[in-house]
Amino acid sequence: MSMDITISELKSLIPKAKIIDIRDNYQFNLGSIPTSINIPMNFLITNPNIYLNKNDTYYLYCEHGSNSKTACNYLTKLGYKVINVLGGFSEYKIT
Repeated sequence: MSMDITISELKSLIPKAKIIDIRDNYQFNLGSIPTSINIPMNFLITNPNIYLNKNDTYYLYCEHGSNSKTACNYLTKLGYKVINVLGGFSEYKIT
C-alpha cells in the first residue's frame, strides 16, 4: 500500500521534490504542477527501471488521483519509493 500526500503538503516541497505527472502528454501540455516531469502511466509501469531509482522518492499525480494511486501501489510492490498526490492536478488547480 502506497503513501499519500496532499497538494498543500506537496507545494511546500517544490522545487526539491521529484514530481511525476503520469497523465498523457497532451494533458501535461495543457498544464502541470511546477517542476514536474511527464512520464505517462503506461510507460512508467511498463519500464520503471528506465525512469526511477529505488534510492529516490517520487511524487506521482494524475488528473484526479485514482490512476496515480494505482501506479503507486504497483510501484511500491516493486520496491520503489513513490507517494500518491491526493486529488491530482484538478485539486492543484483549485488551491
